[in-house]
Amino acid sequence: MLRKLSTAMVLTASLTALTGCGYSQGHRALTGGAIGAGGGAIIGAATGLGAGTGALLGGAAGALTGAATSHNQLNLGN
Repeated sequence: MLRKLSTAMVLTASLTALTGCGYSQGHRALTGGAIGAGGGAIIGAATGLGAGTGALLGGAAGALTGAATSHNQLNLGN
């Protein structure tokens, strides 16, 4: 159980870091929401919260993070 949760959290954190890769604010919000929903569903299912609830919470957090960041704030070596 702990291993599943740790893997899901690391995966979600790394995917959330990529949220700022889009150039427009709308694109970052859309991709952030999708990535957050996927990660939230995994974490929600692993913790007993429920995949649907986790997806809603993760999607909202990802969309807000994506919309609040600028493509200049993240340097992936490009």
